[in-house]
Amino acid sequence: MKKLLLPFLLCAVLNTQAQDATVKELKSATEKKVNKADGIDTIPKIWKKGGIFNLNINQGSLSNWAAGGDEFSFSLNAFTNLHAFYKKGKHSWDNTLDLAYGIVNTTSLGSRKASDRIDFLTKYGYALSPKVNLAGLLNARSQFANGYSYLKGTNNADSAALTSKFLAPAYVLLSAGIDYKPNKNLSLFISPVTSRWVIVTNDFLAPLYGLEPGKNTRSEFGAFGSVNYQQTFNDKFTFKSRLDLFSNYKSNPQNIDVFWSNVFTAKITKRINFSLNVDVIYDDDVANVKPGKGPAPQILQLMGIGFAYNIKNY
Repeated sequence: MKKLLLPFLLCAVLNTQAQDATVKELKSATEKKVNKADGIDTIPKIWKKGGIFNLNINQGSLSNWAAGGDEFSFSLNAFTNLHAFYKKGKHSWDNTLDLAYGIVNTTSLGSRKASDRIDFLTKYGYALSPKVNLAGLLNARSQFANGYSYLKGTNNADSAALTSKFLAPAYVLLSAGIDYKPNKNLSLFISPVTSRWVIVTNDFLAPLYGLEPGKNTRSEFGAFGSVNYQQTFNDKFTFKSRLDLFSNYKSNPQNIDVFWSNVFTAKITKRINFSLNVDVIYDDDVANVKPGKGPAPQILQLMGIGFAYNIKNY
């Protein structure tokens, strides 16, 4: 009998030890932390989206002020920069939208527009190498509201002359070329085959933008180049610059049209930013707002401190 019980007890002990080892292994596996760095459960993001919204407001008032000045002044400038970048394999798709509008109001001058911009850019790229893409680009630019130039009349009073409206003018550009990206902050797009349309939906304004009387669009064909640069320093300072150059093969190709936009922002607190915007435009087809003067660069500069909201990448 003892001889029969001995093998049975031995098997029971071995089975219990095996079960204990299995339980310990399961407990250890349950308590083990997953290291995301190994990439097992990490899915690379193919979209990067974000942007910034800035609102600068200034107000002042005077009463019986001996040094003089306007009794009341108020200015508001708002701009939004949005982006959505796609990257998967050899395919990339960059999208940006810049919107800006500003007004200034004083007792002596009334209300005037200080800034106005709609600018949409989309660019698709197919990688030929790590730094070079075959790319197609579409850009559309216009403004929201009526714009005026102000001149002194014979009685020293200001006279307002209409110079722009929504879609008057508007610029639509379609281009195919090579996009060179030496690093994540810089891109250089070059195209010898670019179509551009100048649209002016107002008959009165059309001649001011080089259109023939009675026509509301002009088709152009030429070469196009665009340099985009964006850099963030110490998570507090951001500089964004874009320079577009266009040469119209059909008319005076030596006269290069220039569109150059610069935005510098500095974070003061989480919700307060300092911002500086400088835009430069030159187009020899656009009439000078000063009668009798020839084509000249158009320059816009805005500076202010105000509310800022960062739309973080997600």
